[in-house]
Parts: sequence; C-alpha cells; structure tokens
Amino acid sequence: MSSIGKNIQAFREERGLSLEELATKMRVGKETIEKYELGEKTPNNQTILKLSTVLDVPASVLLKE
Repeated sequence: MSSIGKNIQAFREERGLSLEELATKMRVGKETIEKYELGEKTPNNQTILKLSTVLDVPASVLLKE
C-alpha cells in the first residue's frame, strides 16, 4: 500500500466514511477508491485536491510519507 493510499484510508475511516460513501462524494466508482487505497492506482493532482476537500485535510497531509 502506498503512503497516499494509507492516508486516504486512514482519513476516510477517521471520518466514518465507507468506500461507497467516499466514492459517491468523489463521483467515482468504489473500485477506484479501493485501488487508491491499495496503491494499485495513483490519484492525479486534481483528484488529490478533490480528496483533500472531501476528507477535509490538506493535500500536503495526504501526500505525507
């Protein structure tokens, strides 16, 4: 799992969001969020900014090792 994937999962769980709920807020499929969290896919910069808004955490924190 990548650092950003771990961070996405940690903040999603901390916010009490399921994979489905985060995917809905992001307007992507559940599989996409799963792939981010597992490190199978890396979100682009625009997606990182949207994730940071939805998860209410600075993008720099999402990217932190």
